[in-house]
Amino acid sequence: MPQFPAPTGFKEWSFVCDALTRGKLSIILRKGGIHEGRAGFQWKHSEFFLFPTWFHNQAADLSWTPENTQRAFPPEEERQTVDIDGCATLEQVWKVTDWDKVAALAPLHIWNENVVKERFVYDDESCLHIALVRAYKLPQPWHFPYAKSYGGCRSWITLPEEGLPMAAAATPALSDEAFAEIAAKLKAVLD
Repeated sequence: MPQFPAPTGFKEWSFVCDALTRGKLSIILRKGGIHEGRAGFQWKHSEFFLFPTWFHNQAADLSWTPENTQRAFPPEEERQTVDIDGCATLEQVWKVTDWDKVAALAPLHIWNENVVKERFVYDDESCLHIALVRAYKLPQPWHFPYAKSYGGCRSWITLPEEGLPMAAAATPALSDEAFAEIAAKLKAVLD
């Protein structure tokens, strides 16, 4: 079980968070947010809560969405609460500059190719940060008030400490065997 030293949240599309906690996904593709600073995006934490964001019309950009779910979200600034269902541990990271390797990952993720390509060529350096993560489902959803400090285009945020005991009681989204199989497929492409 994850043992979190701090209540850190990693901001990601709501449907991606759902896919991770339901065992449909074990990788995260990241270019970085606008407010990441000069160094750009960095995997700063090895344990984090999956903080669902509402910034995008996600359903159009993904090949998988949860059943019976809303297809578009109101503006993020209209949020009143945060609902977190899972957390994750960072298992391995690659910075990939070869488009052919990124394209070969398509069977392992839920983003449509146009979104992946847009992220890959977003700025001067064509690359993506690919993370293998082990997702966990919290024992119950964690609800707390939305704060302005959670907004903006940044990847990492500090959350209330009350969620830490839930992370310690979380259960893996995938069995050890299923996770090892996905990890082996990912490493076969990127190593």
